[in-house]
Amino acid sequence: MTRRDLLKCAGATLALPQPSSAQVLPHTQPLTWDGDLSTRMMDGAHQFVERKIAEALAARPKPDRDRLRQIIGAVDPRVPAQMEQIADGVRWSVLDGVSGEGVLLQPKGKLRGQVILLLDPIEKNNFAPASRLAANGFEVLVPVLIDRTSRWSGHPDIKMTTQPHREWIYRQAFHMGRHIIGYEVQKVLAAVDWFRQKDPNGWIGVAGYGEGGLLAFYSAALDTRIDAALVSGYFDSRQNVWTEPIYRNVWGLLRDFGDAELASLISPRPLVIEYCRPPVGTSSPESAKREFDRIASYPKLQFLRGGPWSIEALSAFAGELPAATEAPPPFNLDAHQERQVKQLEQHVQSLVRGSARVREKFYLHKVAPELADDTWNTDAKRPPRNPAKFIEASRWYRNYFHQEVLGRFDDPPLPPNPRTRRIYDREKWIGYEVVLDVFPELFAWGILCVPKDIRPGERRPVVVCQHGRGGVPQDAVEGDSHYYHDFAARLAEQGFVTFAPHNLYRGEDRYRYLSRKANTIKASLFSFIIAQHAQILRWLATLDFVDAQRIGFYGLSYGGETAVRVPTVLEGYALSICSGDFNSWTEKVASTDQPFSFMYSNEWEMPYFNMGSTFDYAEMTYLMLPRPFMVERGHDDRVGRDEWVAHEYAKVRWLYAEFGIEDRTQIEYFNGGHTIHGVGTFAFLHKFL
Repeated sequence: MTRRDLLKCAGATLALPQPSSAQVLPHTQPLTWDGDLSTRMMDGAHQFVERKIAEALAARPKPDRDRLRQIIGAVDPRVPAQMEQIADGVRWSVLDGVSGEGVLLQPKGKLRGQVILLLDPIEKNNFAPASRLAANGFEVLVPVLIDRTSRWSGHPDIKMTTQPHREWIYRQAFHMGRHIIGYEVQKVLAAVDWFRQKDPNGWIGVAGYGEGGLLAFYSAALDTRIDAALVSGYFDSRQNVWTEPIYRNVWGLLRDFGDAELASLISPRPLVIEYCRPPVGTSSPESAKREFDRIASYPKLQFLRGGPWSIEALSAFAGELPAATEAPPPFNLDAHQERQVKQLEQHVQSLVRGSARVREKFYLHKVAPELADDTWNTDAKRPPRNPAKFIEASRWYRNYFHQEVLGRFDDPPLPPNPRTRRIYDREKWIGYEVVLDVFPELFAWGILCVPKDIRPGERRPVVVCQHGRGGVPQDAVEGDSHYYHDFAARLAEQGFVTFAPHNLYRGEDRYRYLSRKANTIKASLFSFIIAQHAQILRWLATLDFVDAQRIGFYGLSYGGETAVRVPTVLEGYALSICSGDFNSWTEKVASTDQPFSFMYSNEWEMPYFNMGSTFDYAEMTYLMLPRPFMVERGHDDRVGRDEWVAHEYAKVRWLYAEFGIEDRTQIEYFNGGHTIHGVGTFAFLHKFL
């Protein structure tokens, strides 16, 4: 029965004990909200995260270079510095398989120093500032930057995308703990390595406009060997960085850094900030000046207006510069673009291919080194290991996963203040719509289905039934959709209390922008979802007909994704079932040679910073142990491949078997697609709940 039919059953006689047959669940207030609650929840979540972004401005810690290096992914050791001539420029070594390319201008007179000049891709071949510097005694290196066209973004045998090259690299790199910003900063610093190798005491400056200004800024903040910096067309408040291009998304940036904090890492070295119109995005001189005024003043700090590349700014950066007398050199930066894009893609893909060993070293080698070596692979029979040590050691990883990979809001939750209204009256159960407070702007919402045959004093198990992308709680209860088949209602008919909560992945780019905003303060979509589910668990445990020790989770698609993220973190879930989602997640998110990779879809919120180097579905599921865990997989489900699912699940089955509890994990394959099958999983729920 839907909400429209509610009045028809007002006088119905129910078998449920009298308190539960009321229009409002006992011990709750009436729910009076109207309209689309999913939209209302999304509005509140956006308000909450925008408040958190504003609060972060005043709460930033002392700037830390190591933290900056980590979040921009400039973490790989550089190879020894070498510079060589190529047909129309120079090439220098950076990382294994990655080089920088560009043009090197030599002065004719006395050498005053070296400048790495970073043109924004929109400038094409604007070598006028480089020529001016070279004519006035500077050796000038102009690197090729990854541009914003999309010619090489994709795979000719799969799909060529419209993603700008910078986004193409960003998406795959972010999941592996790398970043297009970090890669290009590494190219700048490799050039510094070479200049310092040539002349240990020489003067080195970096200067850039637009994207080049960003890179000059970050490079100077990271490396004190750089003697001066000119940042043109970039410096500003970053409080709305989520509105800038996605390839500027940096995990936790605003928790630790604004542009003022980055500038403080350059102090007391000379820093010239030239305000001018940026090549992408919007800005205002007032906004830039307000951010500039946040910097602790020092003598060699200047704020100018003009440009880009005004004589005033260049002279403030490098000393008095008369007009250049020579024409710019012939050099086509575009001709080098394919090689530079492909090198970075190949470097990331090598990380993807080698990620399993990296994750094993991160987790198993520390938690259970006796399991991570090859000694277990033997025909000798031996008794199962004691899981207690593994479970205890995994607590650190559970916290790490929550804090560092998904992101955690540390705000104390509000009292739940439950509000309810009866919206279903079926033969065997009654359904209530429920709203709970979580944070001041954020609430949880779902549908509670209560069997009518619960005896006074009896406590029943609960199955939390989670919808997927674009869904709402009703999808799990009514309509017999192709995906859900009313699984929350069917389980209620079998005697379980069920709760179908709403998760925030509805509204297409509204939830993606929510995650993007959250990324700036080291949070993600699941930071909200975990907080909501924690409140749901606390509230369910207060119901006198619920057994708090027997609350399970069962989700499809994005709900299946939730099944390996929320119950692994929240130990109040007694078991978890992942349907239509279990996968080799690193390949699913970051590989460029698989047609079903998210690299070829519009799910640009899927990469989680450095998840590929720390947790895949096996490692996430390890956090469930010793609680029961199950996978439901349709052979025709195009979310992945059977062999990928089987390969990843085999690691889970092996670990449970190592501890003699293999009966607590199961995978069911069935002939079908992306849907709740509800056969083996229902039996699993009956067995363990």
